[in-house]
Amino acid sequence: MEFGVLGPLYVRVDGETTAPSAPKLRNVLAMLLVHTGQVVPVPSLVRDLWDDDPPVSGLTTLQTYILNLRKMFSAVTGLTTDEVARDILVTRAGGYVLAAEAGTLDLHRYRRLVTSGREALVRGDDAAGVRDLNEALLMWRGPALVDVPAGRVLESRRRQLEESRLAAFEYLVDVELRLGMYREVLAELAALTVENPLHEGLHGQYMWALHLSGRRAQALQVFHRLRGALVAGLGLEPGPQVQRLHRAVLNADTDFEPRFAVGRAPVAVPASAFGGARPY
Repeated sequence: MEFGVLGPLYVRVDGETTAPSAPKLRNVLAMLLVHTGQVVPVPSLVRDLWDDDPPVSGLTTLQTYILNLRKMFSAVTGLTTDEVARDILVTRAGGYVLAAEAGTLDLHRYRRLVTSGREALVRGDDAAGVRDLNEALLMWRGPALVDVPAGRVLESRRRQLEESRLAAFEYLVDVELRLGMYREVLAELAALTVENPLHEGLHGQYMWALHLSGRRAQALQVFHRLRGALVAGLGLEPGPQVQRLHRAVLNADTDFEPRFAVGRAPVAVPASAFGGARPY
């Protein structure tokens, strides 16, 4: 089986794609997938399904959802429900676990590619870094779990994934700018700065790409748009890095070397920045 969470939720077997249609059943499956190989406690599942107001029959209803998921896995794999309960969706003390051996998950491959891409950049292998980070980002089919109703636990995981996507993109753009690919990154940065109006790193990269493409006026407009959003929304001025970049654009300085994400020297980057799993 293949599973997907980097976009709409799916389960795929022999090229055939399926997923439960009931919203709460999709929620339970998504919770199990983003914690594959870990026991998901029953209280966490209940809280994500009903927040702080579960029905009296909540535990029984959750057991029914688990049974329905086992029947779905049985139908697509040809295993009996007992075999599914033993090898795929397993009951453990205090919760349930989707076995890591149950199938391949796009999230796991994405994490491996981001890690290998980041390590390549640290050791100075730009070509490998670009290849792996680009491949990782191409795995995204839309916002994470876009078609799954999320409670507090699942929403926190979804946001973590989206943040890791932005971090991976920043690393990729950083090396592309260093390689002189200014125009190639403009379209994506234009969209992402609109979607993330307070993100200084993305705005700084957009300013620098515009400046090096000979579009100083637009680069300055991006700075003033960012500054206006920060001042109006948070009462803050842009940080020192963006301020220095602004001065470089004003002075038509193309020798300035901004450090957006990573340089060639080793840097300490927490695994959590790239969506690494944590116990909870």
